[in-house]
Amino acid sequence: MTKALFIIDVQNDFTEGGALGVDGGAAVAAGVTDYLAEHRDEYELVVASRDWHDGDSDNGGHFARDAAPDFVDTWPVHCVAGTPGAEYHPALDVTGVDVHIRKGQGEPAYSIFEGTDDAGRGIADLLAERGITEVDVVGIATDYCVRQSALDALEHGQRVRVLTGLVAGVAPESSEAALAELGHAGAEIVAADA
Repeated sequence: MTKALFIIDVQNDFTEGGALGVDGGAAVAAGVTDYLAEHRDEYELVVASRDWHDGDSDNGGHFARDAAPDFVDTWPVHCVAGTPGAEYHPALDVTGVDVHIRKGQGEPAYSIFEGTDDAGRGIADLLAERGITEVDVVGIATDYCVRQSALDALEHGQRVRVLTGLVAGVAPESSEAALAELGHAGAEIVAADA
């Protein structure tokens, strides 16, 4: 097998009721759990990412501390390391996850490729070590971190599929635009779910 699954940022702060909650986030958490229960043996590697921001800084301007967030470059405080908001959504079963990536530790980070595992290794090295050539991407948010992670996977030479039944975005228009951009960039947009 040479395939990996990226589970992007299925965290409490990105699901309903969270600091930056998106509609459908909890359903994505449950759907990914069901999908993994049925398809885990198809993947050599399953990787889950989390935003893991510093609580005592603006994280390189990522947190809007002194002005209202613009929701493009600056955001409300979210996914602070060690807080309930940064934890995986309770409907996401992570027992089948091989590697956990933390990103945004003191700086803005949208892509799983900008994070590291507990040993400080990046995802590009982990993919190379396992001989991964294909990546399926699921998670939150379609128009931000899912988008950037999938684009970076393409840039790293991966064959990429985005499973549209297992993603949720901030807004319908920007999510549709992100999927169109990914398709144009070479990703396969698949209406797959659990």
